[in-house]
Amino acid sequence: MASTKAALKAAKAFIDNREYLEAIEQAKAVISKDARNYHANVFLGLAFDRLGKPENAVESYRSATAVKGSDPLAWQGLIGVYESHGNRYMDEYRDAVLQLAKIYQELDDSTKCQKIIDNFLVFVKANGNRIQNKSALELLIPSSPIYDFLEGRIPPPATTFIALAEIFEAEEKERINKEIGVRRTRLGATISNVTADVKREVYSSSSLEEIYQNIINYSNDDEVRREYEEKLLLRAYDTLAVLPAGSKGKQQKKVQELARGIVILKHPYQLAWNLTIEWEDRETIREWDLGLLHQFIEFFPGSGLSKVLKGYLHSEISPFAVSSTDNQAITFSEQPDENGTGSSGALSTEEQLLLMTEGIQDATESVLANRLMSDFYLHLEEFEMVVEMGRHTIELIALEAKTCGVMFESAQKAVSLNLATALVYYQAPRNQGEAKALFDKILSQDPTSTPALIGSGLILEEREEYAEAAVFLRRALSRNPTDLRVKSEAAWCAALQGETEYALEELKECMQMLGKHTSKTHELRAQCLYRIGMCIWNLDGSVAARKDRKGSYTYFIDSLKANSNYAPAFSALGIYYADYGKDKRRARKCFQKAFELSTSEVEAAERLARSFANRSEWDLVEAVARRVVDSGRTKRAPGSRKKALSWPHSAIGVVELSKQEYASSIISFQSALRINPGDYHSWVGLGEGYHNSGRYVSAMRAFEQAEKFEKQLGIDTWFAHYMSANVRRELGDFEEAIKEYNTVLHVRQHEYGVLVALMQTLVDFAWRSVHLGFLGRGVELAASAIEVASRLPDGKVDSFNVWKALGDACAVFSSVQSSANKFPIARIGSLLSSGTELEDLLILGEDDGLDAGDLSAILPAKSKDAERINVVTCLATTILSFKRAILSSKSDVHARAVAWYNLGWAENTAYLYFVAAKASDSTKIAKYRKAAIRCFKHAIELEAGNSEFWNALGVMTIQVSPRVSQHSFVRSLFLNDKSAQAWTNLGALYILQNDLPLANEALTRAQSTDPTYALAWLGQGQLARFLGDSKEALALFTHAHEIADSSSLSVNRQYSLSVFDSLVQMRQRQDPSSLIGPVQSLRQIHSQRPEDISSLHVSALFSERLEHYTEAMECLNIVLDYVENEYEKSESSSSLAYFAQVKADLARVELASNNHLRSLENAEMSLNLSSESDTFDSISRPKLRLSAHLTCGLASYFLGDMDTAFDMFQTALEESDRAADVICLLAQVLWVKNEDKERAIARENLFDSIQTYPKHVRITILLAVIAALDKDEEALEAVVDDMHALRSRGEIRIEERRTIDKVLILISSLKGGSSNSSVDELLEISVSLLLSPSNPQGWRFMAALTGEQVPKTMAIKTAQRCIPPGATLDAETLAITLCEGTTVAEMQTAIVIAPWIPKVWKALGEMA
Repeated sequence: MASTKAALKAAKAFIDNREYLEAIEQAKAVISKDARNYHANVFLGLAFDRLGKPENAVESYRSATAVKGSDPLAWQGLIGVYESHGNRYMDEYRDAVLQLAKIYQELDDSTKCQKIIDNFLVFVKANGNRIQNKSALELLIPSSPIYDFLEGRIPPPATTFIALAEIFEAEEKERINKEIGVRRTRLGATISNVTADVKREVYSSSSLEEIYQNIINYSNDDEVRREYEEKLLLRAYDTLAVLPAGSKGKQQKKVQELARGIVILKHPYQLAWNLTIEWEDRETIREWDLGLLHQFIEFFPGSGLSKVLKGYLHSEISPFAVSSTDNQAITFSEQPDENGTGSSGALSTEEQLLLMTEGIQDATESVLANRLMSDFYLHLEEFEMVVEMGRHTIELIALEAKTCGVMFESAQKAVSLNLATALVYYQAPRNQGEAKALFDKILSQDPTSTPALIGSGLILEEREEYAEAAVFLRRALSRNPTDLRVKSEAAWCAALQGETEYALEELKECMQMLGKHTSKTHELRAQCLYRIGMCIWNLDGSVAARKDRKGSYTYFIDSLKANSNYAPAFSALGIYYADYGKDKRRARKCFQKAFELSTSEVEAAERLARSFANRSEWDLVEAVARRVVDSGRTKRAPGSRKKALSWPHSAIGVVELSKQEYASSIISFQSALRINPGDYHSWVGLGEGYHNSGRYVSAMRAFEQAEKFEKQLGIDTWFAHYMSANVRRELGDFEEAIKEYNTVLHVRQHEYGVLVALMQTLVDFAWRSVHLGFLGRGVELAASAIEVASRLPDGKVDSFNVWKALGDACAVFSSVQSSANKFPIARIGSLLSSGTELEDLLILGEDDGLDAGDLSAILPAKSKDAERINVVTCLATTILSFKRAILSSKSDVHARAVAWYNLGWAENTAYLYFVAAKASDSTKIAKYRKAAIRCFKHAIELEAGNSEFWNALGVMTIQVSPRVSQHSFVRSLFLNDKSAQAWTNLGALYILQNDLPLANEALTRAQSTDPTYALAWLGQGQLARFLGDSKEALALFTHAHEIADSSSLSVNRQYSLSVFDSLVQMRQRQDPSSLIGPVQSLRQIHSQRPEDISSLHVSALFSERLEHYTEAMECLNIVLDYVENEYEKSESSSSLAYFAQVKADLARVELASNNHLRSLENAEMSLNLSSESDTFDSISRPKLRLSAHLTCGLASYFLGDMDTAFDMFQTALEESDRAADVICLLAQVLWVKNEDKERAIARENLFDSIQTYPKHVRITILLAVIAALDKDEEALEAVVDDMHALRSRGEIRIEERRTIDKVLILISSLKGGSSNSSVDELLEISVSLLLSPSNPQGWRFMAALTGEQVPKTMAIKTAQRCIPPGATLDAETLAITLCEGTTVAEMQTAIVIAPWIPKVWKALGEMA
């Protein structure tokens, strides 16, 4: 014991001397003996503290407090350690201070207790954070264990709670912001949901409301109490807003109690007053506390709800208004409000509305304000505003229920009633379905609701469900029998059901009950008077009764006297004036007034629209119709029996058609047809809209639908047929269009528009036929068009469209000149001379020399050249028709410009005709070109922006002035650079000016602009021909011909000539099918231009190639007659040379047709005419004479004059410079003479020529045949070797190869014995098949030699594959190959292919 005390003393001494290590050793020594020694642990802690070892010091002090917790020494030491290390041990420091304070409390030492508390608070304030400050302040609140001991020495609780509130507020704000910032970035998060979730979490764990309540409880300052009462209410309200939907009840009651408490204290905190007033949710406004409303207005005069309340309480619908007999009155403060106006005194209706409108702008979230505004607008019958306000209020109530848990059932019911009532009238009947649903919902909750009963009855009345409507109205009337409005509506329902007499009595009873006329009853009085008038109107429908001004008319007038703005009375008066009063002006005024007052007067609107339409006032028609559409009256309400209105949409469609707004008109007509699918006129209008907008297929369907009504409804649908024909015409279905027009004309024979349309369609069809090559049909259609024009009334001939169509019809005859003799000159002459003075047709007479007086001079009977005159007649009438078109288009600038343009092309057509016909009067020819140029200039003056006019001027001046022509083309391309025609014409100009690079650029641009424009390809072909590339030129001409119209003269001519040139240059025989195109083109040219002799000559040469000798002779005889006439006129050497050439060609054709004598005569004449070289050029003369000599030789040969034939061949041989083909022909003739001398000469000539022409197939074959016949083995072997070499060459023709194969096979069959010859023949056939396996001839030889079936089958299959267009096998070879088959079907096929061959018939007979 003594040693322990000594150690403790030593330890204390060491501490005093600052020898802390020694002190530690002494203290530890004591503790080692007695671990619960209090002083040893205290000294050990003190020493560790002085050495800067706080952990050891705290541990030692903790050990000491555990030994003696009621002793303050160890706690003081522990607090000292905590203080010396800042906020490191802040929480431990608070616990130590609290324990030490409790010790002093037990020791009753309040001074020391307060001191350590104050020191701790100062320390925490200097070194702690917000949470540590909050923990320190909690030592001073009443719940603290030392609060009672230190009460009076520490700050009052209110002050502490205020400080805590500030800390809590800052902490919560920081936490909320931090959490929102973190969570808002999550996928799918919204700021509203995140904010609500975060606040809910924070508020649920917060004690801030309790702190606010403690401040209120402990504070003695009323201002502070009021401030924190506001904060408490706001905090409770915010908590309520973020609570889940099912957990709001308790909190909602708490908020309501807090708000009511503030209101009871009359503290002007607006949120509390708003919640108290709003959340009362009374059935009627009367149930609110009027004094409470007064106080609210006084406290918050500038608030939106206050202004609304003030205006409402001043209004005549206020439930607090008192009668004059009462002594009470509603009084307000005399103090001015924010606007400077006093609150006392009555407000006018305008002031009430202004004040409430201003207020609702600030109180859009107030249920009560919106409810009051809804009531007030309904009173003013501002139904649109009621609907807008009601829908907003219902949404607001739903939001408030979700936010605050207050259901606002009464407000919901009241606002729904207002909304439903307004929907009955607003845009009726569009919204009546919604109104009926609201009324049904209200009646399901309150079956006795009078407004709902009345509203349901009115809706059913509007839907024409009068029986059901009467039930609802009688139910409402039973609750209030004195309600005259309901009584009159019930009576009117009875009238509409047909109970007119009963309704009349009821309405008259209503009039008696109404009594004297007042401002409040004027509307009902006017309505009753009108309905009485309608009952009288319907009771007696006779004309006399309805015309009686003492009957219904008087009541309609009295109705308007009662209420001059009552629309139905105006409608009834309008019907009276229109149908019985025979006063259209008054009727229109009545209808206009009725519709101005109410859009529900649809009958007045329809009659008004029809009257405007009859006067072509389309803007007014559209205004009326659109107002009806906007009112919603055109749509049938869901469940309603009342028919929807289609006529407003149809009227709008008609107006839009007149404005050329076709897309909009289609929509309007579609809307009309959705309402009334049986509306014939809407179908027609829809079809017309589709037609004008280019949607022809849809238009066709619409008109077909309209045409069905002719049978279904008995409607005269001629206009639908007419429009259907127009659509078919646009689609190019001219035949059906003409049938439709004729169908219409069968019913309406003199319908001018249909006649003109038929005429135009016939002309269009005629030109289509001409372009497709159906020239005869085109001429017939043009004649029909002129016949239709003759059926037009005399007074209506003078029309641009008529004369344009007539000019186009005449131009058809000008185009198809072979049918000019069919031109109906009498009809067109009478048309030209009708309706105008002859002097009027002198337009451009000084240029082209044509006027009406010339019409008689150009008739065919006046001239010997009937065909020429007929063509001239067509041209002249075409020109005169277009002149009449100019005279008929004085008022239309565009039509006049087009007329000048058409006249210009007519003049140009005449110019080209006379140039081609080589007319002798060159001055007259030039006049036509000059006139055409003037016409195009006139067109440009009238419409300078038309690119086609500039293009036409460029074409006409291309030879007159290339610079003007180029300028015109450039101007045309400036206006429309996508015109392939203008680019092609510009290229042609450059070709004529020999500027080929520029021409190529222009033509290439034309091709890229429109690849289907044939003339661009034709121009490129001309370029290729100028550059010497005939193969490319032929390809381009061929492509142009493929894509061009059949009537394109230039394309047909160039294509045919190019094909003929290539045909002349080719060595092998051309497949006849490849010549069909050029032959047809030449025939087309001859039909259009019979005087085009060169084309007719080429056509004869093609016919010769096709072995159509009769046709060739006919053509050549026509050419001979023409050339002979020309020579008689001009006696030119060129005509003589051409005559000789044609004679040579005719002689050759006659030779081919076995007319040897005439052939000889013509050939001799050609030789005689070509004997003088001066007449012919150096190239054509040798060819002509060679042809003539050969023809003479062959003709003489066939006539048996062998000497003459030999002489002719000898001469041909000399003049042809020993041509190989001539040598072959001469050799054949000499051999046929069958004399040794001639045959020797033939051998000599052939052997000599083979040296010159070693690769000539025909010479080689003749030598082989002669050697075989002479049995010259040596010569035969040499020639066979040459034939083998020739056969292996790729450049020989297919026919030559087949001939070589045939000769070699025949020669091999003649060699040696029978067995060797068969082997050799088989070998030759095998080689032939190896070289040409697709040649059916080799397989036929193989089949004939072997008698096997396989070669026969291969022969037939190869023959079938070698037919055109893939190959060139002719029909006879194919038929012969097939007849060598083994089946009857093959024989029959052979007969079908070539029935003129006897062998195929014989084969079929043998097979049978």
